[in-house]
Parts: sequence; structure tokens; C-alpha cells
Amino acid sequence: MKFTCEKYLLSLAVATAGRAAASKSPIPSLEGLLLEAGQSGVRITGFDLKKGIYTNLAADVSVPGSVVISAKLFGDIVRKLPDGIVTVSSDEYNAVNIVCGNADYNISGTPSEDYPELPSMDFGNRITLSQEKLASMISQIGFAISTNESRPVYTGALMEVEGKVLTAVAVDGYRLALRKEEIDSCDVEAMKFIVPGTALSDVEKICMSPEEPVDITVGIKHVSFSVGETVLISRRLEGEFLNYRKTVPFEFGVQLTAQRADLIRCADRVSLIIDDRSKNPLRCTFGDGQLSITCATPLGRAEDSCPVEGNGGDMVIGFNNLYLMDALKAAPAETLRVNLISGSAPCVLTPADGNDSFLYMILPVRLRAGD
Repeated sequence: MKFTCEKYLLSLAVATAGRAAASKSPIPSLEGLLLEAGQSGVRITGFDLKKGIYTNLAADVSVPGSVVISAKLFGDIVRKLPDGIVTVSSDEYNAVNIVCGNADYNISGTPSEDYPELPSMDFGNRITLSQEKLASMISQIGFAISTNESRPVYTGALMEVEGKVLTAVAVDGYRLALRKEEIDSCDVEAMKFIVPGTALSDVEKICMSPEEPVDITVGIKHVSFSVGETVLISRRLEGEFLNYRKTVPFEFGVQLTAQRADLIRCADRVSLIIDDRSKNPLRCTFGDGQLSITCATPLGRAEDSCPVEGNGGDMVIGFNNLYLMDALKAAPAETLRVNLISGSAPCVLTPADGNDSFLYMILPVRLRAGD
């Protein structure tokens, strides 16, 4: 195998495919990247048996062939090469030579025959929407995807199609995040599937051309995301996801309107006295035209307030400061509606203009006398 290409393009392709390479695996080839050079260019693949990414690279191929190279070593080498044209070649013994400018590396590869095949995604239902829409959905619900492996289904996000609308939902037991976007096309009227959070995080990073489309193919056990010259294939998560329609309250005794920036600044200032050892909650008092936030920890006591529209009747609710801040920072609107039922019921944040493009639900924290 032998090919030449621009260092920048090779570096980008290696970094992209490398996201799916296993860091440690009993199968040594999974810690590598599969390089396949052919008439149409070079394909670079990373695969850890749960998730695979392959990307096509424009290159001048003089000798077709394939080889597997350590993902970490190859990535480090390519990243530190000087700018210019890179030549990558391998011989019949899978010895790999990488040359760029005065830099010359000789490293060991392994046979491509040892590399497992990615799942086929020739059949499945297809969804199309812009990269910008998908990336924003992922970034605005990602904070609520659980990292607790004891309930694997919640380590992913539910993706639900109804008509021309794609709904993404994430929940971790303490908060729920929901985003909706219109899709360009879908070949079925309704479907739902769960995508692992790690795969969605990689998809967000791959979406770099806002106006170009993403093609999502949903198979029986896998789902793929085609973004330009790059394809990510992931296992679907199996299990019963939370029925968010029955969980989220939609009738509220108190509805207030507030500026997102005001809420963030107020909560952030009071949170300064909270550290990893003292996880005391924020005491939020919703009054007439004002939200007061206080917190007392072994470090001291802090208090601040910000304006709101409406009267909360001095309702007092405790919140984990990080959970509240995550939702406020992710909300894609400058003016929010704060929906309340009681001091022991969830708080729901929605757009102040009444549309249903997003919804964040945060469970309260029980307040003690000293909080």
C-alpha cells in the first residue's frame, strides 16, 4: 500500500476515526485504525465493537492495499508532522513508513484480515435533517444523559419521530431534557430508537458543516449517521425508556417569566460558596416580581436576587446548583417560562413564547432547616 495526501486532511480523518478505536481491548486490532487505499482514495476506520466510524480521504493512491496501525501512535505521529504532503506506505510484512518533509517514521502494523467488519447498514428507515439542527439537539440534551451503567438504557437518548418532527429526550433520574426539531424527510410516519450518549457526542463533533444534511439510518440493532464523507455506526440501546409524556407535568399553579442570563448570573454568584465537600442546595424563593437565591455552607453564606415577571407566592424550592445551571445554560432561548407546582414538585423550564421546541425538568432537593 502507498498513498500521498495533505497532512491536514489526514490528521482530520485520523482524529475522526480514532474516536471509535478502543483504548484497551483483548482484541489488539481494535486498538488500531484500518487504512484501506483504493482507486477512489483512502478509507480510515475505527471500531470498538459497539461503535464504528469510517471516513473517506482524498489521496493519490499509487499502490492499493490495507493495513492496521495503532490508533494512538499513528494519531500522535500525524498530529506532530510538519505541514505539507504526507506519504504513507506499507510492505508485505505490514511494516509502515510515514514520511513528511524531513520527518520519517517506520512502525509496525498488523494484517487487515484481523480487523472485524462493521455492521451492514444497507437496510433501515432513513431520516434527514441539517447538521446544525442535529448538533444543537445533542448539545442541548447531552447534560441529562446518565453515566450510571446500572441502568444502561438511560446512558443514551431517546430519539422519536412523529410526522415531520424529531424529538430527543435524555433523563438521568434527577432531570429531564427534551428538544424538538423539524426534519427534512423520513420514510416512515413514526418510530423511536435509543442512541448511546457516547455515540451522540461523537456525532456532534463530526457535524462541522451546518447547512449540509445528516442522513440517519435506523436498523434493527444499529443506527448510522452519515455526515459528508464520514459515517458513524452504533449499536442501539435496548430497554424500556421513561414515558416522558406521563412523567412531565403540564398543569402548573405558578408560571413566571425570567431572562435566562439573569437566572444564570444569580445562581452562579450564589454557587461560589459550594464546593465538592459541601453540596448544599440553592434555596430559591419565588416572590412577587423577584427570585431570591440563598445558600449556606461551611464556607459561608451567599444571597442574591434577580427580577421575574409574575408572583410565585413566596414558594420555596431547593435545587442542586449544577443541575439548575446545566439546564439554564443549555436552554436555547433568552426568555424562559418557569413553571412551578409546589416546593416538592419538579420545576419545568420552557420557552416564554409558548412553543414546544424544548423542555427541561429539574427535580427539587429536600431543604433542611440550616439550608
